[in-house]
Amino acid sequence: MNSKEKFERYAEMLRDWSSRMNLVAPSTLADIENRHFADSAQLADVLPADVDVYDFGSGAGFPGIVLAILGWRVTCIESIGKKVAFLNAVRDELKLDNLTIFHGRAEDFLKQNTGKNDKKAGNFVITARAFAPLVKILDYIRDINCRLFLLKGREIESEILTAKQKYKFDYKLIPSKTGDGFIIIVHFDR
Repeated sequence: MNSKEKFERYAEMLRDWSSRMNLVAPSTLADIENRHFADSAQLADVLPADVDVYDFGSGAGFPGIVLAILGWRVTCIESIGKKVAFLNAVRDELKLDNLTIFHGRAEDFLKQNTGKNDKKAGNFVITARAFAPLVKILDYIRDINCRLFLLKGREIESEILTAKQKYKFDYKLIPSKTGDGFIIIVHFDR
């Protein structure tokens, strides 16, 4: 199966599973390709090619599964069992050997897979879409040197102001190609 066929099958599975459980807003199912796939895929323009991607709160696989289809090594981190079942079904159906699914919370994954002075820190990045406010994500990674590549909405400026009250970090905002949100790239060094 090539990438185009994988995205087509992924869309079919998303529509089918969403008829039985709440994976994405029903109003977005008519435009999966732009609303979910293209929105997630825009990270490919800014992500380094040689990193592992840890996707917090993967839900229906955005951006994690999209990035795995595009070739990154991805770990989707999801705490809700029914969403984990969907992620596993997509991984198996699309034969995504570069995709790992972690059933649990982001903070538990980080405790198990990183250390305070983890030399691996430069070899992974964290992504998220519709997961948590920026300050909460920084709370999770406060002891880790890493980079964040987050898909955020138009309220990101207020999230940055709130996070800057608690943490020092450098960031870059890139306007979304698919909506009125942004990609925020955060360099967080402890």
